[in-house]
Amino acid sequence: MNVADTNPQARIAYLERELHWAQLKIQLLEEKLRQRRIQMLGPQSETLSNLQLELLEAEPSVTGEEVEAEAAREAIARKPARERKSHPGRQRLPENLPRVEEVIRCAEPDCRCTACGSETEVIGYDESEQLDVEPARYFVRVTKREKRACPSCEQGGVKAAPLPERIIEKGLASNRVVIETVVGKYCDHLPLYRQVAILEREAGLEIGRVTLDGWVMRVGELLEPVVAGMRKDLLGGT
Repeated sequence: MNVADTNPQARIAYLERELHWAQLKIQLLEEKLRQRRIQMLGPQSETLSNLQLELLEAEPSVTGEEVEAEAAREAIARKPARERKSHPGRQRLPENLPRVEEVIRCAEPDCRCTACGSETEVIGYDESEQLDVEPARYFVRVTKREKRACPSCEQGGVKAAPLPERIIEKGLASNRVVIETVVGKYCDHLPLYRQVAILEREAGLEIGRVTLDGWVMRVGELLEPVVAGMRKDLLGGT
């Protein structure tokens, strides 16, 4: 039958019949394929879906135990829609942080009663909290050691208070500045060249990066006994 020579209605009917037979043929081939997979994988595979059979057949050496385990597995349930949680509200600032109160007074016109003109009294406060910070304040620590001498004789000589131990002997930086430098480098990942720029900007002091390198190396030397103790404890474990 030459479909091109027929009218459009006959052509449509012919194509519908061909499509129907093609669908039936596809169903027949799919069923034959499933029966082949069942025959190859064993009786337990009869309870498996086509997708599971396809995946098992793709395995190079699937065992009967694996087929049985796959058949006994429950179908994966559709994940329920995620419930939208209510907003917990504004986060509370940590209680361990110190509180610095700032009282804002009402403007002068608001301190008078609008009805009788008498001065109003404070009956309470509306409080709100915000996280604040004080910028680092650099200063020069002047250390004065007492020097004592006997006013009655000169044989006793002069005695001075001992100088506290310092990380960097005869250096310009205090122990706190040195420690903050090490903490900034290793805890806050702040390179030394940036800390040099911060010192110059905040304190107006030009300190070379080589100097800061020396601080870090000195702290490392002082920590060698701690590292040795940690290594001994680590190697002594199981």
